[in-house]
Amino acid sequence: MPSIRPLTASADRAAVVGLVGRAADYILLETGLPPDDQTVEDIFAEAPPGIGPEGLLTLGLFRGETLDGLATMAFGWPEPTDAYLGLMLLAPNCRGMGIGPLLLDACMAEGRARGATRLLLAVLDENPRARRFWHSMGFTHLLTAAPAQIGVKTHIRHRLGRAL
Repeated sequence: MPSIRPLTASADRAAVVGLVGRAADYILLETGLPPDDQTVEDIFAEAPPGIGPEGLLTLGLFRGETLDGLATMAFGWPEPTDAYLGLMLLAPNCRGMGIGPLLLDACMAEGRARGATRLLLAVLDENPRARRFWHSMGFTHLLTAAPAQIGVKTHIRHRLGRAL
């Protein structure tokens, strides 16, 4: 059975580097660039406007000693009672195996524990498999954002949400 726990840059950097390397397909899809040191730094530090380090959480899903998934969250954005799932990244060999719903359950529990009433995320228009996953998990479409540049790619993003 997988275990899920918070990750820290100081203790878990090597594990995150390994996962990012194995999941480079998603990083390329999102940014058009191969993962690098900045990719790992962003996992631990990237935050929505007005959210400091105390409002961030990175969860890691381990099978044995191997980090096979992670999720980054911000609390209090865009509304004070919102939790925002910035990234959920799974190793390719774990996709479609029921690991995603386990990690999502942990994220929802963290959101509820911190007083959030809904969980939001953005999914790339270019990632229909992810959109199907999120809809199957009870998320609904809230808005479509104007095109935005991520790395060297321009994406249309769809904000999805669900009540906690």
